[in-house]
Amino acid sequence: MSEHIVPVRIYIAVFLALLILTGLTTWVAFIDLGSMNTVAALAIAVTKMLLVILFFMHVKYSPGLTRLVVLAGFFWLAILVALTLADELTRGWTQKPETWSVLLLTVRGLP
Repeated sequence: MSEHIVPVRIYIAVFLALLILTGLTTWVAFIDLGSMNTVAALAIAVTKMLLVILFFMHVKYSPGLTRLVVLAGFFWLAILVALTLADELTRGWTQKPETWSVLLLTVRGLP
């Protein structure tokens, strides 16, 4: 079975892209984008993840079964995240957290 040979220039280009994206991650971390900070950081992280999976792990040039296993892993991750968020978003949180001293006084029966 012959394997696909990836040119060195592709590895260098992916490596440089990863370095640029890492610098971009650091730059975005120091900018106040409000609630978009998390979105920007996750978008950059997903891009870096895809580059590593496709090129360094050779999934781009792999047979269909390998791609299926990778997709199954992401599907399983999506299930776990969905179940975690379902639990987190349906909890009734208090408006103001109490301090430990108030909780200890309440447990001991003191006013």
